[in-house]
Amino acid sequence: MEAILRFVQETGFYRIATGDFKVLIMMVIAFALLYLAIVKKFEPLLLLPIAFGMLITNLPGAGMYHEILFAGGHVNWSFFGGAPITQEFLNELEAMGVSEAVRSTVQVGETISVGLIDVLYLGVKLGVYPCLIFMGVGAGTDFGPLIANPKTLLLGAAAQLGIFMTYVGCRVSGLFNAVEASSIGIIGGADGPTAIFVTSKLAPHLLGPIAVAAYSYMALVPVIQPPIMRLLTTKAERQIVMRPLRSVSKREKIIFPIMVTVFVALLVPSAGPLIACLMLGNLFKESGVVERLNKTAQNELMNIVTIFLGISVGATATATTFLSLQTIAIMCMGVVAFGFGTAGGVLLAKFMNLFLKEKINPLIGSAGVSAVPMAARVSQVEGQKENPGNFLLMHAMGPNVAGVIGSAIAAGVLMALFG
Repeated sequence: MEAILRFVQETGFYRIATGDFKVLIMMVIAFALLYLAIVKKFEPLLLLPIAFGMLITNLPGAGMYHEILFAGGHVNWSFFGGAPITQEFLNELEAMGVSEAVRSTVQVGETISVGLIDVLYLGVKLGVYPCLIFMGVGAGTDFGPLIANPKTLLLGAAAQLGIFMTYVGCRVSGLFNAVEASSIGIIGGADGPTAIFVTSKLAPHLLGPIAVAAYSYMALVPVIQPPIMRLLTTKAERQIVMRPLRSVSKREKIIFPIMVTVFVALLVPSAGPLIACLMLGNLFKESGVVERLNKTAQNELMNIVTIFLGISVGATATATTFLSLQTIAIMCMGVVAFGFGTAGGVLLAKFMNLFLKEKINPLIGSAGVSAVPMAARVSQVEGQKENPGNFLLMHAMGPNVAGVIGSAIAAGVLMALFG
């Protein structure tokens, strides 16, 4: 009977019945995200593993992820090696503002049995996964439209307005400090890997909510953007027809990633890892001499890293950190970030038209958020509603890929200021 009793006490059912019912709420949220990913197809490639990671990390007793190993914003390597928890360590965490809920998960003298997600999460914490994702993105990106029409680089930059306006909004709210506001603001870049990269460096305790918000709202770009685009433009502006782009030579496409890497790394060194991986992937594609590497970066490597990244990020969404007023605020600020990002690109295009002989259709400005290629498709759809003969997709790809570069630079600026 004693053995049976010990078995029962070790089950997750017993732990739920005698412990915190918040894990049940987190499991329901995980089920809802799985529904959105599978049935509604909301960014399923990452939302599905994120949701599953959220589910398994909140199963009592599973022991796959231990927040204490990463408490205080850095990797506590000694505990990976089996060192016992010390009172001095717990005192340091208290001084750093780590919550009692996290500190109470361990006791003095206890050793931690490292779980699967603990190991996988090192790739997030050390900034490896987001950079590899960027390599895959670069391998599948054509910078030709941006090279053919360099003016669209300004539209990609203007769309980063959402990042900085959200930062200001978070600070004004009083709910977040500077590093937390920076991490939330990067949602406005509509670039999930960048949001994860910045948050893992500046505010890892918010990684779960920010990742869920970033990828959820990226899936909602076709819903969020069109009303803003129509509100800020006239019918005549939406009907502007842009002439076809010039042909870009292979030499230009090869030189571009090399020059961008050098320039950005010198201007904003903090953005160097993201930009370097993005441009290396693009160089694989455009050079034409490493087709095997290009295919690997786009397919096998991208898919493997996506699985590890999604599960690891989802596992950080524990009940103690996710169920809070801050999470609700993050979800709300995500909408603000996307709204201002869309508006920034559209309004700059309208401003540029005051000085250009050859007008830009302001609808392509909304593609400056780096949700590639979804935002460009939204510009195309909205343009054709007003003028069926208008083809804006390739023009919109210019600010769209510029937005990828812009969000990485904005991330570097924020990390340089607050890292």
